[in-house]
Amino acid sequence: MTDSNNAKRVAVKVSIVGMIGNILLTAFKFIAGIVANSGAMTSDAVHSASDVFGGLIVIIGVRFSSRESDSDHPYGHERFECVAALILAVALFLTGGTIGVSALQKIFSGEYRELEIKGQLALIAAITSIVVKEAMFWYTKINAKRIESTALAAEAWHHRSDALSSVGALIGICGAEFGLPILEPIASIVICLFIFKVAFDIFKDAINRMVDHSCDKELEEEMRTCAAGVEGVMSVDLLRTRVFGNKVYVDIEISADSTLPLSEAHMIADNVHDSVERQFSQVKHIMVHVNPKEHEE
Repeated sequence: MTDSNNAKRVAVKVSIVGMIGNILLTAFKFIAGIVANSGAMTSDAVHSASDVFGGLIVIIGVRFSSRESDSDHPYGHERFECVAALILAVALFLTGGTIGVSALQKIFSGEYRELEIKGQLALIAAITSIVVKEAMFWYTKINAKRIESTALAAEAWHHRSDALSSVGALIGICGAEFGLPILEPIASIVICLFIFKVAFDIFKDAINRMVDHSCDKELEEEMRTCAAGVEGVMSVDLLRTRVFGNKVYVDIEISADSTLPLSEAHMIADNVHDSVERQFSQVKHIMVHVNPKEHEE
């Protein structure tokens, strides 16, 4: 099971790597945009600069969520990570909206016809951005899954949205070279819709984690099977789960032989508790209640 301090270290490290990458890419794309007279690349540089904000949000959210329980927050602070994910989802909505509005303005105003690219620097910058940001996406996504961080997963999609923005810039640059500059705003609209979809999914997942949404049925069934397999458990009468941030709380009722001494029934409950927590790393706490049941002859 990944402890909160280790998860925090991983999340902070990944976010800092992403922030450094975004700062370097911003400088490179901004210079390339000016030298090559590429408005698409200059806008893409601004997008990369805004992603630095996402890294800061992740660091702040993870630091707060990893705090130990206290008298004011007896159930911990995991939901701060959901707050960070919500903020990043809104930022993604804004990013997609900015890209979409800009693309529509270019189409209706005819601004795309004035796109003129000087040299190959903008093309190189776009390709470099796509490769680097896609690598950052997978690096962040893999680590987010490893430490079960919703905020870090949202930040991974910020990297992917930047890569998609660069795809639009690349299409625009290539389109200008071949006399079809309108391809850039058309591609940007498609990218905008994709970013909206991702932002909605992140937003919905974060909300579900904040309103005590239950686990998926498959995971609940695995927990039920785990509890039923403990020696002394006659049946699993009830199992409820609720997602709290990136952790899970479980309430379970089991039946045990009514003729057993209280100490033995308590031991069975302890074994169920330990077995479930050991098998499912996302479980932060489990409450086990024992119901007496007549032993069937």
